[in-house]
Amino acid sequence: MIRLSALGIGKKAIIRSFEEDDIYLKLMEMGCVPGELVEVQKVALFGDPISITVAGYHLSLRKKEADHIWVEEILEKQTSLY
Repeated sequence: MIRLSALGIGKKAIIRSFEEDDIYLKLMEMGCVPGELVEVQKVALFGDPISITVAGYHLSLRKKEADHIWVEEILEKQTSLY
């Protein structure tokens, strides 16, 4: 598992857990719930904020908020031509 803030642009992951209880409720109200698919859309020039797609809509998170979200990256299966 990695932090959402470390997930690369265009990468998808499943939200697994949160690091701090005080931000947990705020993130859940925004659709960031464990088991939800998330995809990083854009990252600002200096890494803050991060634009993601979650629960069918776009959401911008501060890097410090994304640091508290643990995700499991979905690895794309590579297909061989041979």
